[in-house]
Amino acid sequence: MRVGTFVLAAQFPGQGQGEALHRAVRSAEVAEESGLDSVWLAEHHFVPYGVCPSAVTLAALLLGRTRRIRVGTAVSVLPTQHPVALGEQAALLHLTSGGRFSLGVGRGGPWVDLEVFGGGLAAYENSFPESLGLLLDWLGKPRVTGRGERYGFREVAVVPRADELLGDGPPGPEVIVACTSPKSVKLAAEKGLPMLLGMHCGDEEKADMVALWRTAAREAGQPADVVERNEHVSAGVAQISDRPADAVETLVKAMPGWLRQGLGAHVTVDGRHRVMRDPVAYTEFLCGLHPVGPPRLAADRLAATAERTGITRFALLVEGSGDLAATEENVQRLGTDVLPLLK
Repeated sequence: MRVGTFVLAAQFPGQGQGEALHRAVRSAEVAEESGLDSVWLAEHHFVPYGVCPSAVTLAALLLGRTRRIRVGTAVSVLPTQHPVALGEQAALLHLTSGGRFSLGVGRGGPWVDLEVFGGGLAAYENSFPESLGLLLDWLGKPRVTGRGERYGFREVAVVPRADELLGDGPPGPEVIVACTSPKSVKLAAEKGLPMLLGMHCGDEEKADMVALWRTAAREAGQPADVVERNEHVSAGVAQISDRPADAVETLVKAMPGWLRQGLGAHVTVDGRHRVMRDPVAYTEFLCGLHPVGPPRLAADRLAATAERTGITRFALLVEGSGDLAATEENVQRLGTDVLPLLK
């Protein structure tokens, strides 16, 4: 069982952006100190839901400040950046960190980001498979040519090569795909790439997505060891307290204000209608799904998810209180009180 944190750098009402980023960095440092496996970093633009606009940049900082923990992006949004530029950064972090970097990528949403960065709605609706393919080429080949509808360029050398890691280690950074639909599940499976599954999904839905991934991977001709190997990651929320009611109360007091402010700030690029979940009901829903409560309850919920889905890697949102000291304590308790129960 590998338990890590999911860091959004969430800006809660009344907080500054620097405060949110400081809490994000500290939570990652405490995660390493507390024996957790990994830190996964979200990326958002123009909204207080998360004030980190470049997950790969924050990953570089944290890789420099840590020595053991794995640092990944969850996710770097492909439609708003060039896959070659992202591939270069991923290779650089893989090589300089001793292989501790994971590159999570996703399609993002139909947000105004697409207008600002010039990709347009087509980049979101049509170009993700092309971008992912080009990114994988860059991380796996010595020379690459762009021959797609969106990216066309002459053959160039890949520098630095992701397979030039000194000593023992993987030939390139792990690539993981955020999946929210059967289409994205099948794309990840065809490439033999693990999935990142969202915190809004329950165990049954995640189990169904894993089953679909395996079927699609077999149909795509992936080797049996790839099909059976399970490196998927389950995102969730964690709040550890000695009494279940205290943990739930902490999140219900803080998270709805952040969700209302953060999710409400999203602007669609094409004016399409959006329906936002009720923030209080959504918070209560998350509390019922994930490790929110005493250490024994938290460990049991993680074990139940692993048993039902086969997923044994977790990225848990730990900053739901919105408070620095409470976040640090929450991370520490995940390491000292919950992890031993899982071993």
